[in-house]
Amino acid sequence: MAVFNYTARDAGGAVTEGTIDSQTRRDALRKLQARGLKPVKVEEAGAAVRAKEAVREGGPADKDLLPTQAECLPFLEAMADLVRSGMSAGEALRLLALRLQKSRLRVLCAGIWSKLGEGQSLSVAMGGYPKVFDGQTLNLIAAGEATGNIRDVLERLITHFTEQNEFRRKLASAMAYPVFICFVAVGVIIFFVLFLLPRLETLLKSLGGEMPLSTKLLIGFANTLLWFGPLLLVLAIALAFYVKHWRKTEAGLVASDALLLRVPLAGTFVVRVSVLNFCQTLAVLLENGITTAEALRLAEKTAPNRALRQQLREATDRVLEGDSLSKALARTGYFPRLLLDRVAVAEQTGNLAPGLRDIARSYRAELDRWLGTLSQTISASVLIVAFSFVAFIAFAIVSAVFQVSSSFSF
Repeated sequence: MAVFNYTARDAGGAVTEGTIDSQTRRDALRKLQARGLKPVKVEEAGAAVRAKEAVREGGPADKDLLPTQAECLPFLEAMADLVRSGMSAGEALRLLALRLQKSRLRVLCAGIWSKLGEGQSLSVAMGGYPKVFDGQTLNLIAAGEATGNIRDVLERLITHFTEQNEFRRKLASAMAYPVFICFVAVGVIIFFVLFLLPRLETLLKSLGGEMPLSTKLLIGFANTLLWFGPLLLVLAIALAFYVKHWRKTEAGLVASDALLLRVPLAGTFVVRVSVLNFCQTLAVLLENGITTAEALRLAEKTAPNRALRQQLREATDRVLEGDSLSKALARTGYFPRLLLDRVAVAEQTGNLAPGLRDIARSYRAELDRWLGTLSQTISASVLIVAFSFVAFIAFAIVSAVFQVSSSFSF
């Protein structure tokens, strides 16, 4: 039995305050109304104070405790664990606000529970943290509240975000080795060109003799890099600042994203990831009762590329005008034919949401294989280039040494 502090008005409009014993806040509200009182504010005694303290901990004075997007999945998992055990969402939040030790997550739970105490719904209370919860999450929670199916919604959201995190982990793992090889190769080349070759050139000139063509080419490349390297670096930095400023405008953002889609490999990667996110998100939204129109509007926002997002928005408009989803997506030119055929079959059988879930699962497996192949290709290519350059340097140095030594007379 919990104790609740309340502020209410009686039939005459006079304000009255006090405490009431009840199992839940809803029961407390029911008891107050039975007494002829109109509740203004009802909070659990003791917990409300701790919730306010937790909210103050994460206030502007301490930005390190402000909840971020990283708290979204742990929050949903903690909520699902308690709701699965039979608790209501409000009771789960109250317990998390009191028991959690992790500061950011505790601040988040306490803040949402405090808003629930003011009479807000769970989705509205979560909407007060836009840096943590995106629009699709809030819409799904609202749908779960309306249908009384909050547990299934939480489970599907957890599955969705877990799959996304797993994909990001695989992506980072696949690209880590090629990036490392690139840095090592560039470091080796810079060391040879900027530090070793100038000393070797000085030594060879002091010994005299004619240097072979390979050594001349290598020394010429090193001198060119020494003279024009700083200029190219300054130009690259200036170009980066210009592009960054240009992308701050809507037109520049769309134009630069459109150019990115034309870049080999990079454009293919962006398109494939966007297609996967679109299918996954649309499947989750439709499975949880969101209308097709609203689900499409939310799913199109998952595309990070603005030019691609514009194409998806036009496809959504065509669907709303009566076109089928498969035909509308086909006009964008970014979806594979086999995927579109599967979408068309899912539409015809009336199993669009499960069909999209299966499509996303198989497409993710295909994307994982493509990333693995790309990673191995990039690594092998960089190693071949680096080893070839190092071999050329070694050949130029050895041939120069033999050329100079052969000119000595004993």
